Amino acid sequence: MQVLEKIVNWIDGLNTLIGRLVGWLTTTMVLIVFYDTVMRYAFHRGNVALQEMEWHLFSIVFLIGAAYTLKEDGHVRVDIIFMNLSKKAKAWIDFLGVFLFLIPFSIMVILSTLGFISNSFAVREVSPDPGGLPARYLLKAMIPLGFFLLILQGFSEACKKLMIITEYKGREDEK
Repeated sequence: MQVLEKIVNWIDGLNTLIGRLVGWLTTTMVLIVFYDTVMRYAFHRGNVALQEMEWHLFSIVFLIGAAYTLKEDGHVRVDIIFMNLSKKAKAWIDFLGVFLFLIPFSIMVILSTLGFISNSFAVREVSPDPGGLPARYLLKAMIPLGFFLLILQGFSEACKKLMIITEYKGREDEK
């Protein structure tokens, strides 16, 4: 169990670091949206590259930040039944959910997007809009990266739940 605890700490640390970086990306995105909005509505000056940057940053925040959100237990959950269960029953549901749903779905997304992404890299895809951003293939590469980080964090969460199920006393920060 100590090996699992070290793996959990490493994965949690990685996704915490990434979560903090995504937080700064979110701040950057808000500033860009503010600037773009002021320029468009106050000065009638639109910029295609800025508009694309907004949704590129949003995509990166969503994809890369999902693992951090899972780590912080920030995803939407229907707690009508779950909240009344024992800590061990909750741990079993979360443990099984990782292996039955989260990891298989994430693998399916990664595998189903590899061709799409490799084609984008092969042609060095750029924005089809005049004045748009180059290197759209880099944005598309965030899809498997985000889901890989989600798999890692799912494994970490499953390990934490296993420690609860087996009543391992090594971790102090059990939820």
